[in-house]
Amino acid sequence: MFWSAIAAVVVMTTLNGGRQEASEARHTPHAPPAVESTTPAAGRSPSPTPRPVGRHLPRSRPIRLLIPKISVNAPFVDLAIGRTGQLEPPPAHDINLVGWYAKGASPGETGTSIIAGHVDTATSPAVFAGLSELEKGDRFHVLRADGRRASFEVDSVETFDKDHFPSERVYGDTPGAQVRLITCAGDYDRQVRDYTANLVVFAHLV
Repeated sequence: MFWSAIAAVVVMTTLNGGRQEASEARHTPHAPPAVESTTPAAGRSPSPTPRPVGRHLPRSRPIRLLIPKISVNAPFVDLAIGRTGQLEPPPAHDINLVGWYAKGASPGETGTSIIAGHVDTATSPAVFAGLSELEKGDRFHVLRADGRRASFEVDSVETFDKDHFPSERVYGDTPGAQVRLITCAGDYDRQVRDYTANLVVFAHLV
């Protein structure tokens, strides 16, 4: 519901603070997309918050992400929109760390919660190295500051070329409690020092 204050979301093809290029670096997917946002145009009211549908939880800060199938047990860090208008990625030096857009919906709250993580660095795999192994029906969990465990079921796992990224589908507000797990995928382009695609896991609260 908080995401409705952002009028447009565009996935960029470059990433601030991500992989540092190395001549012999292993070319595996690595980092979450940067996100550019703009505020609503002057005189235009933001779109209304959808009426909640289905199960949802009150707002609460996420503490840990647990994905049993791919052995993820990682703490969260807050992510914010930086001065460049892009969503700042999690620190690249910590390979077992995920970030959430702290001004958006919290995991379990009505709306679309955004969780991003690196897949590798220049020297090693990172927290979302196995994200592509998830399938429809798999479950993962978010431990929250209010003591609750929010469980999510995967609806789909999809890869999108960054030049044709469906921003509204991925980031748009929803009436249900949903989560997007996002990282990079595709081929590594040495010229722009970034991957050509993004992997997105779509999931809903159960």
